[in-house]
Amino acid sequence: MRDVPPIPPEQLVSALLLQALYGIRGERQLMEQLGLHLLYRWVAGLSPDDPVGDPTTLTENRSRLENGEVFSQFMARLLNHAQVKPLLSNEHFSVDSTLIEAWAHRTASARRMAQATMGRTSTDRSA
Repeated sequence: MRDVPPIPPEQLVSALLLQALYGIRGERQLMEQLGLHLLYRWVAGLSPDDPVGDPTTLTENRSRLENGEVFSQFMARLLNHAQVKPLLSNEHFSVDSTLIEAWAHRTASARRMAQATMGRTSTDRSA
């Protein structure tokens, strides 16, 4: 494994929290967003002129964090917190918004086609 510069855990957790809360799809996109948005930099504890780094650095630091004891203790306490526990469930439901958008376009197209077909049959009958 190559030598990757460490990212302070509080910055790493803050960046990963931003990723989860704002639906940033991957670590490459997260690093791009950290480079573009001052608010994200502020939340992650970066000053405007701090280097962001590359996605590989983030990935390897995240792996180090996840394999550590501190992370396990943090997650155990978080998941057992009185306000978090009611939000957890064994049931899982996720939706890809692109599927909803595609379905909406498909439904609208079908409706337009039905209207066009009905318009043609009524004109065909009157001829």
